[in-house]
Amino acid sequence: MKYDFDISAPLAYWPDLLHAAGTTLGLSLAATVFGFLLGVFCAVAGKSRVAWLARLTTIYVETIRNTPLLVQIFIVYFGLATIGLKVDAFTAATAALVINVGAYTSEIVRAGIESIPKGQLEAAECLGLTRRQLLTHVVLPPAIERVYPALTSQYVLLMLASSITSQISAEELTAVANRIQSETFRSVETYLIVAAAYLVLSLVMRLVFWCASYVAFPRRRRLGTTV
Repeated sequence: MKYDFDISAPLAYWPDLLHAAGTTLGLSLAATVFGFLLGVFCAVAGKSRVAWLARLTTIYVETIRNTPLLVQIFIVYFGLATIGLKVDAFTAATAALVINVGAYTSEIVRAGIESIPKGQLEAAECLGLTRRQLLTHVVLPPAIERVYPALTSQYVLLMLASSITSQISAEELTAVANRIQSETFRSVETYLIVAAAYLVLSLVMRLVFWCASYVAFPRRRRLGTTV
């Protein structure tokens, strides 16, 4: 069977693909920022002396880590509509991704916190630092620096996983690709273009994280450590 490979038809939709790539990037950026904040809060709360708060954090993290992302997206999308909150697909997708990546971020940051030597914490306590000062000056900065490569990998994976949000009609790359291939009947060519777009987006995100690490971690810049 001879196949006539023709990429011109899906390429004619380049404005739609470009807009969808921007949507994917925006979705990933929002989920990364808010997911990071949620994850750090949960990592600290998990180490809290308040028992109910630590248990609540554990329940949240384990629930998210042991259920499929697609199911979480459906629960958020249809759940919000059920209680009367009508939001668009992009907002629902962002909320679901934040909830998902927040749990994984929490576990990564927790590992970083546990890697801080006890002697370093005892020295800080001897200097009379409050618990808040201990967290913001002694614990979190080196903890996040140590797990930064793992965090960046998680956020790149999040961007790739955002393709699942096409199931609730979020107009990101995969959703637009589905529409284009149904109109052009050029499935292979369309998804090859989209695969290349995801590859470019991954490289862009890694470059952004690499630049951010050199701004946020001066010691890493001096040592020439790569992300």
